[in-house]
Amino acid sequence: MLNLFLLQVLNGIQFGILLFLVAAGLTLVFGVMNFINLAHGVQYMVGAYLAAAFVAYTGNFYLGLLLALPAALMFGLLLEFLIFRRLYERDHLDQVLATFGVILIINEGVKIIWGAAPLSVPIPDSLSGSLPLIGNLRYAIYRLAIIGAGLATALGLYLLINHTRIGMRVRAGASNSPMVSALGVDIHRLFMILFGFGAMLAGFAGAMVSPILSVDPGMGDSVLILTFVVIVIGGIGSIRGAFVAAILVGLVDTVGRTFGPIVLRLLLDPSAAAQTGRTLAPMLIYILMAAILYFRPSGLFRTRG
Repeated sequence: MLNLFLLQVLNGIQFGILLFLVAAGLTLVFGVMNFINLAHGVQYMVGAYLAAAFVAYTGNFYLGLLLALPAALMFGLLLEFLIFRRLYERDHLDQVLATFGVILIINEGVKIIWGAAPLSVPIPDSLSGSLPLIGNLRYAIYRLAIIGAGLATALGLYLLINHTRIGMRVRAGASNSPMVSALGVDIHRLFMILFGFGAMLAGFAGAMVSPILSVDPGMGDSVLILTFVVIVIGGIGSIRGAFVAAILVGLVDTVGRTFGPIVLRLLLDPSAAAQTGRTLAPMLIYILMAAILYFRPSGLFRTRG
């Protein structure tokens, strides 16, 4: 039972790291630009498709990953230039409707280019297999690599946001973007960089998850909902909040789905416990969100003024 618990904790952390990679870019876009981008999930999906295409073309996972990152960045910048910059001054309803239309268009575009059938990306030989951790507990090397890559990205974002000039402008923009613009900062260029960077982070998450999940149209839709839950729990515009909230959501979702029915068996008969557990498991993260917002309505780490 202890090994199962530790295994699910590691799975939860790995899931949370992926959520953080998607949420980090979106919380910057939402927090600094006050722009609701429902199409952020398709950027995650496009990252996975680009990785699958480049890995198949080069025959090398690492080279495919390296090519997918700038391609995801360029895709994000292209969307920003062609569509999204025209929505910054519009109200949130227009932004929601327009970005929802972008989701439909890109999902259909992916089907036209790569087909509707799921794609798979092989795990590289150097990251296949498992490592012994505690006792007879072993864990997949590739999932540990995802955790390591996510933690390295989180550290890099922390240094970028808190110890660089562009990070200072981002933090100032999250507090008062009109004042930042009035002080001479090219806020449109800052927005463009932020948007492209966020798209690249989402694409990186999609590329990293492609060897352990099937790459298919619409894979970004489900992760988008969880991403917004992470942003709301962590606090809009807070990278630190996104990281803490993503790990919390990943742990509660993964551990709750496994151990919820086991705990319920102490109170109910096995069939009722299984049925109740399946019903409650998808609700756990929303119960967590409601509980946190009850005590901290602005999220765990409030940044907006």
